[in-house]
Amino acid sequence: MAKIFDSFKIKDLEFKNRVIMAPMCMYSSDITGEVKDFHIHHYVTRAIGGVGGIVIEATAVEERGVISQRDLGIWKDEHIDGLKKLVDSVKKNGTPIGIQIAHAGRKSEFTGEIVAPSAIPFDDKSKTPKELSVNEIKEVVEAFKNGARRAVKAGFDFIEIHGAHGYLINEFLSPLSNKRDDEYGGTLEKRAKFLDEVLKEIKEVIPENMPVVLRVSASDFTEGGNTPEDISKIINLVKNYGIDLINVSAGAVVPAAINLYPGYQVKFAEVVKKETGLPVMAGGLILDRNMVEEILGNERSEFVFLARPLLREPYLVLRWAKEVGREDLIPYQYKRGF
Repeated sequence: MAKIFDSFKIKDLEFKNRVIMAPMCMYSSDITGEVKDFHIHHYVTRAIGGVGGIVIEATAVEERGVISQRDLGIWKDEHIDGLKKLVDSVKKNGTPIGIQIAHAGRKSEFTGEIVAPSAIPFDDKSKTPKELSVNEIKEVVEAFKNGARRAVKAGFDFIEIHGAHGYLINEFLSPLSNKRDDEYGGTLEKRAKFLDEVLKEIKEVIPENMPVVLRVSASDFTEGGNTPEDISKIINLVKNYGIDLINVSAGAVVPAAINLYPGYQVKFAEVVKKETGLPVMAGGLILDRNMVEEILGNERSEFVFLARPLLREPYLVLRWAKEVGREDLIPYQYKRGF
Protein backbone atom coordinates (compact mmCIF):
# COMPACT_ATOMS: atom_id res chain seq x y z
CA MET A 1 0.00 0.00 0.00
CA ALA A 2 1.33 3.41 -0.96
CA LYS A 3 2.61 5.30 2.09
CA ILE A 4 1.44 8.51 0.49
CA PHE A 5 -2.08 7.80 1.79
CA ASP A 6 -1.06 7.02 5.37
CA SER A 7 -2.30 9.52 7.92
CA PHE A 8 0.11 11.42 10.18
CA LYS A 9 -0.66 13.08 13.48
CA ILE A 10 1.09 16.16 14.88
CA LYS A 11 -0.09 16.96 18.40
CA ASP A 12 -3.89 16.67 18.11
CA LEU A 13 -4.03 17.42 14.39
CA GLU A 14 -4.33 14.53 11.96
CA PHE A 15 -3.36 14.87 8.32
CA LYS A 16 -5.20 12.34 6.15
CA ASN A 17 -2.24 11.82 3.82
CA ARG A 18 1.35 12.95 3.31
CA VAL A 19 0.86 15.49 0.51
CA ILE A 20 0.78 19.12 1.61
CA MET A 21 -0.13 21.99 -0.68
CA ALA A 22 2.78 24.40 -0.43
CA PRO A 23 2.21 28.13 0.05
CA MET A 24 2.24 29.99 -3.25
CA CYS A 25 1.70 33.70 -3.79
CA MET A 26 -1.52 34.18 -5.74
CA TYR A 27 -1.27 37.95 -6.29
CA SER A 28 -5.05 38.14 -6.01
CA SER A 29 -5.60 40.63 -3.21
CA ASP A 30 -4.81 44.36 -3.36
CA ILE A 31 -3.17 46.93 -1.12
CA THR A 32 -5.72 46.15 1.62
CA GLY A 33 -4.34 42.59 2.00
CA GLU A 34 -7.87 41.24 2.29
CA VAL A 35 -9.16 37.80 1.24
CA LYS A 36 -11.02 37.83 -2.08
CA ASP A 37 -13.44 35.31 -3.60
CA PHE A 38 -10.60 33.89 -5.68
CA HIS A 39 -8.72 32.76 -2.57
CA ILE A 40 -11.71 30.84 -1.25
CA HIS A 41 -12.37 29.06 -4.56
CA HIS A 42 -8.67 28.37 -5.08
CA TYR A 43 -8.05 26.71 -1.72
CA VAL A 44 -11.39 24.89 -1.47
CA THR A 45 -10.72 23.30 -4.88
CA ARG A 46 -7.48 21.77 -3.57
CA ALA A 47 -9.21 20.59 -0.40
CA ILE A 48 -11.80 18.76 -2.50
CA GLY A 49 -8.88 17.55 -4.61
CA GLY A 50 -7.61 15.43 -1.74
CA VAL A 51 -4.45 17.03 -0.39
CA GLY A 52 -3.58 16.10 3.18
CA GLY A 53 -3.15 19.71 4.27
CA ILE A 54 -2.99 23.23 2.90
CA VAL A 55 -0.63 26.06 3.76
CA ILE A 56 -1.96 29.32 2.39
CA GLU A 57 0.32 31.83 0.76
CA ALA A 58 2.78 34.11 2.58
CA THR A 59 0.62 36.46 4.64
CA ALA A 60 2.31 39.64 5.79
CA VAL A 61 2.52 40.57 9.47
CA GLU A 62 3.31 44.18 8.53
CA GLU A 63 2.11 46.22 5.58
CA ARG A 64 5.72 46.93 4.62
CA GLY A 65 6.36 43.18 4.85
CA VAL A 66 4.32 42.16 1.80
CA ILE A 67 6.17 40.42 -0.99
CA SER A 68 3.96 42.17 -3.55
CA GLN A 69 1.19 44.71 -3.06
CA ARG A 70 -1.33 42.03 -4.01
CA ASP A 71 -0.51 39.68 -1.13
CA LEU A 72 -2.72 38.66 1.76
CA GLY A 73 -2.18 40.43 5.06
CA ILE A 74 -2.60 39.72 8.74
CA TRP A 75 -1.24 43.01 10.05
CA LYS A 76 -4.60 44.28 11.38
CA ASP A 77 -7.65 42.84 13.10
CA GLU A 78 -9.80 43.71 10.09
CA HIS A 79 -8.16 40.84 8.22
CA ILE A 80 -9.54 38.23 10.61
CA ASP A 81 -13.09 37.94 9.21
CA GLY A 82 -11.97 37.29 5.64
CA LEU A 83 -9.39 34.75 6.74
CA LYS A 84 -11.99 33.01 8.93
CA LYS A 85 -14.35 32.71 5.97
CA LEU A 86 -11.54 31.10 3.99
CA VAL A 87 -10.61 28.75 6.83
CA ASP A 88 -14.19 27.67 7.45
CA SER A 89 -14.75 26.96 3.75
CA VAL A 90 -11.66 24.74 3.52
CA LYS A 91 -12.30 22.88 6.76
CA LYS A 92 -15.86 22.04 5.67
CA ASN A 93 -14.20 19.94 3.00
CA GLY A 94 -12.16 17.92 5.46
CA THR A 95 -8.68 19.35 5.05
CA PRO A 96 -6.49 20.95 7.74
CA ILE A 97 -5.40 24.46 6.83
CA GLY A 98 -2.42 26.45 8.02
CA ILE A 99 -1.20 29.97 7.39
CA GLN A 100 2.31 31.02 6.48
CA ILE A 101 3.00 34.20 8.42
CA ALA A 102 5.74 36.20 6.81
CA HIS A 103 7.68 39.41 6.40
CA ALA A 104 9.46 40.03 3.10
CA GLY A 105 12.14 42.33 4.52
CA ARG A 106 14.43 43.68 1.81
CA LYS A 107 12.62 41.73 -0.92
CA SER A 108 9.33 43.56 -0.36
CA GLU A 109 7.78 45.50 -3.24
CA PHE A 110 6.07 47.84 -0.76
CA THR A 111 6.08 51.35 -2.18
CA GLY A 112 7.34 52.93 1.04
CA GLU A 113 10.35 52.22 3.21
CA ILE A 114 11.45 48.60 3.47
CA VAL A 115 13.60 47.08 6.22
CA ALA A 116 16.24 44.41 6.75
CA PRO A 117 18.89 43.35 9.26
CA SER A 118 21.47 45.28 7.21
CA ALA A 119 21.19 48.07 4.66
CA ILE A 120 22.11 45.82 1.74
CA PRO A 121 19.84 45.49 -1.32
CA PHE A 122 19.01 42.05 -2.68
CA ASP A 123 20.58 42.90 -6.04
CA ASP A 124 21.57 45.92 -8.11
CA LYS A 125 17.98 46.40 -9.28
CA SER A 126 16.48 46.36 -5.78
CA LYS A 127 15.74 49.13 -3.34
CA THR A 128 18.16 49.58 -0.44
CA PRO A 129 16.42 48.68 2.83
CA LYS A 130 16.69 50.53 6.11
CA GLU A 131 18.70 48.68 8.75
CA LEU A 132 16.45 47.85 11.66
CA SER A 133 17.40 49.27 15.05
CA VAL A 134 17.17 47.00 18.07
CA ASN A 135 13.94 48.71 19.14
CA GLU A 136 12.51 48.29 15.66
CA ILE A 137 13.42 44.61 15.72
CA LYS A 138 11.35 44.24 18.87
CA GLU A 139 8.42 45.88 17.06
CA VAL A 140 8.67 43.40 14.19
CA VAL A 141 8.78 40.51 16.66
CA GLU A 142 5.58 41.92 18.16
CA ALA A 143 4.06 42.04 14.68
CA PHE A 144 4.72 38.32 14.25
CA LYS A 145 3.14 37.70 17.64
CA ASN A 146 0.05 39.69 16.73
CA GLY A 147 -0.16 37.92 13.38
CA ALA A 148 -0.16 34.55 15.17
CA ARG A 149 -2.83 35.78 17.58
CA ARG A 150 -5.03 36.79 14.64
CA ALA A 151 -4.39 33.43 12.94
CA VAL A 152 -5.74 31.67 16.02
CA LYS A 153 -8.85 33.87 15.98
CA ALA A 154 -9.35 33.07 12.30
CA GLY A 155 -9.41 29.36 13.15
CA PHE A 156 -6.31 28.07 11.39
CA ASP A 157 -5.27 24.55 12.39
CA PHE A 158 -1.55 25.27 12.35
CA ILE A 159 0.95 28.05 11.72
CA GLU A 160 3.94 28.06 9.41
CA ILE A 161 6.64 30.65 10.06
CA HIS A 162 8.36 31.75 6.88
CA GLY A 163 12.08 31.59 7.53
CA ALA A 164 13.09 30.89 3.93
CA HIS A 165 13.54 32.34 0.44
CA GLY A 166 15.44 35.44 1.39
CA TYR A 167 12.67 37.09 3.38
CA LEU A 168 13.22 38.83 6.70
CA ILE A 169 13.82 35.88 9.04
CA ASN A 170 16.06 34.25 6.43
CA GLU A 171 17.89 37.57 6.03
CA PHE A 172 18.76 37.50 9.72
CA LEU A 173 19.83 33.85 9.56
CA SER A 174 22.19 34.15 6.61
CA PRO A 175 25.67 35.67 6.95
CA LEU A 176 25.31 36.86 3.35
CA SER A 177 22.54 39.33 4.22
CA ASN A 178 23.16 39.91 7.93
CA LYS A 179 26.28 42.01 8.53
CA ARG A 180 25.30 43.32 11.97
CA ASP A 181 27.83 43.55 14.78
CA ASP A 182 25.36 43.62 17.68
CA GLU A 183 23.46 40.83 19.44
CA TYR A 184 21.54 40.01 16.22
CA GLY A 185 24.50 39.39 13.94
CA GLY A 186 27.88 37.74 13.61
CA THR A 187 27.92 34.23 15.04
CA LEU A 188 25.37 31.62 14.10
CA GLU A 189 23.87 31.90 17.58
CA LYS A 190 23.44 35.66 17.26
CA ARG A 191 21.97 35.39 13.77
CA ALA A 192 19.37 33.01 15.21
CA LYS A 193 18.30 35.48 17.92
CA PHE A 194 15.56 37.15 15.84
CA LEU A 195 13.97 33.79 14.97
CA ASP A 196 14.35 32.72 18.60
CA GLU A 197 12.41 35.78 19.77
CA VAL A 198 9.71 35.36 17.11
CA LEU A 199 9.13 31.74 18.12
CA LYS A 200 9.12 32.58 21.82
CA GLU A 201 6.48 35.29 21.39
CA ILE A 202 4.30 33.21 19.09
CA LYS A 203 4.26 30.40 21.61
CA GLU A 204 2.71 32.84 24.11
CA VAL A 205 -0.41 33.43 21.99
CA ILE A 206 -1.23 30.07 20.38
CA PRO A 207 -2.85 27.03 22.00
CA GLU A 208 -0.48 24.37 23.33
CA ASN A 209 -1.88 21.81 20.90
CA MET A 210 -1.47 24.01 17.80
CA PRO A 211 1.30 22.67 15.54
CA VAL A 212 4.06 25.05 14.49
CA VAL A 213 5.88 24.57 11.18
CA LEU A 214 9.10 26.37 10.32
CA ARG A 215 10.06 26.85 6.68
CA VAL A 216 13.78 27.20 6.07
CA SER A 217 16.17 27.68 3.19
CA ALA A 218 18.61 24.89 3.93
CA SER A 219 21.23 26.10 1.49
CA ASP A 220 22.18 29.55 0.21
CA PHE A 221 23.92 27.99 -2.84
CA THR A 222 26.70 30.54 -2.35
CA GLU A 223 30.12 30.27 -0.76
CA GLY A 224 30.07 31.68 2.76
CA GLY A 225 26.31 31.17 3.09
CA ASN A 226 24.33 28.75 5.20
CA THR A 227 24.53 25.01 4.59
CA PRO A 228 22.05 22.31 5.64
CA GLU A 229 24.29 21.64 8.62
CA ASP A 230 24.22 25.32 9.63
CA ILE A 231 20.44 25.47 9.36
CA SER A 232 20.17 22.29 11.43
CA LYS A 233 22.28 23.90 14.16
CA ILE A 234 20.01 26.96 14.10
CA ILE A 235 16.91 24.76 14.37
CA ASN A 236 18.43 22.93 17.33
CA LEU A 237 18.95 26.27 19.07
CA VAL A 238 15.28 27.25 18.78
CA LYS A 239 13.29 24.03 18.52
CA ASN A 240 12.35 23.97 22.20
CA TYR A 241 9.89 26.77 21.50
CA GLY A 242 7.56 24.19 20.06
CA ILE A 243 8.58 23.55 16.44
CA ASP A 244 6.78 20.42 15.27
CA LEU A 245 7.72 20.17 11.59
CA ILE A 246 10.38 21.64 9.32
CA ASN A 247 9.42 22.61 5.78
CA VAL A 248 12.74 22.31 3.97
CA SER A 249 13.26 24.54 0.95
CA ALA A 250 16.40 26.28 -0.30
CA GLY A 251 17.91 29.35 -1.87
CA ALA A 252 16.80 32.91 -2.70
CA VAL A 253 18.58 34.90 0.01
CA VAL A 254 21.02 36.17 -2.64
CA PRO A 255 21.03 35.74 -6.43
CA ALA A 256 22.67 32.38 -7.12
CA ALA A 257 23.00 29.80 -9.86
CA ILE A 258 21.08 26.71 -8.76
CA ASN A 259 21.34 23.33 -10.45
CA LEU A 260 17.67 22.37 -10.71
CA TYR A 261 16.58 18.75 -11.13
CA PRO A 262 13.68 16.64 -9.83
CA GLY A 263 13.90 16.36 -6.06
CA TYR A 264 16.92 18.67 -5.79
CA GLN A 265 15.97 19.79 -2.27
CA VAL A 266 15.14 16.36 -0.81
CA LYS A 267 18.76 15.73 0.22
CA PHE A 268 18.60 18.87 2.38
CA ALA A 269 15.48 17.57 4.13
CA GLU A 270 17.32 14.35 4.93
CA VAL A 271 20.14 16.26 6.60
CA VAL A 272 17.76 18.41 8.63
CA LYS A 273 15.75 15.38 9.72
CA LYS A 274 18.88 13.52 10.83
CA GLU A 275 20.52 16.46 12.60
CA THR A 276 17.43 17.82 14.41
CA GLY A 277 15.35 14.71 15.05
CA LEU A 278 12.26 16.58 13.84
CA PRO A 279 9.77 15.51 11.16
CA VAL A 280 10.38 17.21 7.84
CA MET A 281 8.53 18.14 4.68
CA ALA A 282 10.49 17.76 1.45
CA GLY A 283 9.97 19.25 -1.98
CA GLY A 284 11.58 20.75 -5.03
CA LEU A 285 10.42 19.73 -8.51
CA ILE A 286 8.63 16.61 -7.27
CA LEU A 287 6.56 15.75 -10.29
CA ASP A 288 5.03 12.29 -10.01
CA ARG A 289 3.65 9.70 -7.61
CA ASN A 290 6.64 7.36 -7.94
CA MET A 291 8.93 10.10 -6.66
CA VAL A 292 6.63 10.75 -3.72
CA GLU A 293 6.43 7.07 -2.85
CA GLU A 294 10.22 6.70 -3.02
CA ILE A 295 10.80 9.68 -0.72
CA LEU A 296 8.21 8.58 1.83
CA GLY A 297 8.89 4.87 1.54
CA ASN A 298 12.60 5.36 2.21
CA GLU A 299 11.72 7.63 5.16
CA ARG A 300 13.60 10.56 3.69
CA SER A 301 10.79 12.79 4.95
CA GLU A 302 7.41 12.53 6.64
CA PHE A 303 5.61 14.77 4.13
CA VAL A 304 6.15 16.10 0.65
CA PHE A 305 5.00 19.51 -0.48
CA LEU A 306 3.63 20.13 -3.94
CA ALA A 307 3.17 23.53 -5.52
CA ARG A 308 2.97 24.02 -9.28
CA PRO A 309 1.71 20.48 -10.00
CA LEU A 310 -1.39 21.39 -7.97
CA LEU A 311 -1.87 24.55 -10.04
CA ARG A 312 -1.84 22.46 -13.20
CA GLU A 313 -3.96 19.65 -11.79
CA PRO A 314 -6.03 20.46 -8.68
CA TYR A 315 -7.27 16.85 -8.42
CA LEU A 316 -3.85 15.26 -8.78
CA VAL A 317 -4.03 13.45 -5.44
CA LEU A 318 -7.39 11.93 -6.40
CA ARG A 319 -5.86 10.61 -9.61
CA TRP A 320 -3.06 9.04 -7.60
CA ALA A 321 -5.63 7.47 -5.28
CA LYS A 322 -7.32 5.89 -8.28
CA GLU A 323 -3.99 4.59 -9.57
CA VAL A 324 -3.30 2.68 -6.34
CA GLY A 325 -6.83 1.34 -5.93
CA ARG A 326 -8.02 3.81 -3.29
CA GLU A 327 -11.28 4.81 -4.97
CA ASP A 328 -12.73 5.15 -1.47
CA LEU A 329 -10.78 8.42 -1.16
CA ILE A 330 -12.50 10.00 -4.16
CA PRO A 331 -15.55 12.14 -3.24
CA TYR A 332 -18.70 10.51 -4.56
CA GLN A 333 -19.49 13.63 -6.61
CA TYR A 334 -16.29 13.04 -8.61
CA LYS A 335 -16.17 9.26 -8.94
CA ARG A 336 -17.59 9.41 -12.46
CA GLY A 337 -14.53 11.42 -13.49
CA PHE A 338 -11.95 8.83 -12.46
